[in-house]
Amino acid sequence: MEKMNRAFEKVKIMVGMEVEDEEQGAAALEDTSSYAFMDEFNRNCTLSTKQRLYGFAICFSAGLTFTLLSMLVFLKPIKFAVAFTLGNLLSLGSTAFLIGPKRQFTMMLDPVRIYATAIYIASMIIALFCALYVHNKLLTLLAIILEFGALIWYSLSYIPFARSMVSKIMVSCFDTEF
Repeated sequence: MEKMNRAFEKVKIMVGMEVEDEEQGAAALEDTSSYAFMDEFNRNCTLSTKQRLYGFAICFSAGLTFTLLSMLVFLKPIKFAVAFTLGNLLSLGSTAFLIGPKRQFTMMLDPVRIYATAIYIASMIIALFCALYVHNKLLTLLAIILEFGALIWYSLSYIPFARSMVSKIMVSCFDTEF
């Protein structure tokens, strides 16, 4: 924890922020909660409504561009996985401009969607790992399919009753007796 605090202070100095002295830092360390880092991050990310909309539009457009460009390299699964995952990350990050990083983080860890979030983030990591380190096209393609499914399931978690409706439709479609 101490190393992380020193690293955070170095980042503050590089950005031009004032660093608190050790006595204040020690007192603040004792009073921190689990969201202390996110609280401070949110305080330093105050943007006007216009800046938030520009940030969202730019980040979402870049994410959509990367996702669409990934379709051009669909036959090369490694390049496809990197472009598709980068597009997903940018699109996911774009919403932080609208609602703020703390609220988005809290919403992602909401009990209703904690599993969908974990599977979605894990599938992005697996896809990048298969593409960049394993270099296996079949595994990369399977990881991308998993990532796409996790993206859909994660997105449905924000629409009321959407996941239960999709689950019922899938059960009725594939529930056949022989």
